[in-house]
Amino acid sequence: MKSEEKSVLLFEMEEDTSQVAIIIPYRNRHEHLKHLLFYLHPMLVRQQLDYGIYVINQDGEGVFNRAKLMNVGFAEALKDYDYECFVFSDVDLVPMDDRNFYRCFESPRHLSVAIDKFNFQLPYNTIFGGVSSFSKQQFLTVNGYSNTYWGWGGEDDDMYKRVIFHGMSINRPDHMTGKYKMITHDRDDHNADNPERMDKLSHTRETMDKDGINTLNYTVKDIVKDRMYTFINVDIKAP
Repeated sequence: MKSEEKSVLLFEMEEDTSQVAIIIPYRNRHEHLKHLLFYLHPMLVRQQLDYGIYVINQDGEGVFNRAKLMNVGFAEALKDYDYECFVFSDVDLVPMDDRNFYRCFESPRHLSVAIDKFNFQLPYNTIFGGVSSFSKQQFLTVNGYSNTYWGWGGEDDDMYKRVIFHGMSINRPDHMTGKYKMITHDRDDHNADNPERMDKLSHTRETMDKDGINTLNYTVKDIVKDRMYTFINVDIKAP
């Protein structure tokens, strides 16, 4: 690595020394979680981060709600520590480059910009799924994710709109830095396409300030503090 590149990396790593909460929405993906953590922990250590990993498990067999689980992760992590930075990560996305810093920036950041499944290209310009980071204030400003996207699809596009409608922008690493390997798997049970997602996306501006962190409702069933992560099992009132 060139000396000027090293100096830029050191500057970026020193820019934000706050603790980081990594939030992983989860259900029935133990092998994927083990695979992700095998690569993620060493990378975060090399990045010299002070971090905690929170695996938020949806209890029961109801319809999956990824976005609501991420809201729960935000709320529960803050009970542990006054985190100032949150990285939300799917369990099947493994980062491939240490320069993709798991920290927060001046605006919300889309980290997983080049996934092998999509030939390391963005499927569309406004995509904001996979892995993203928000400062605590950014996340509160947009009122977190919507709690009402049950099943697959729509919640990340809704979040993109929340960010834009609140006067912020999305930043991204370059396509070399933001490379990810997706762990191949079948679609999860009880996570079928959400047939309401397109209609809901047409109303984001009207709903975003009354559907999110400020209306979050769930019950913690149990918490297990493992050496590698904190596992939080929650009932999110799934239909």
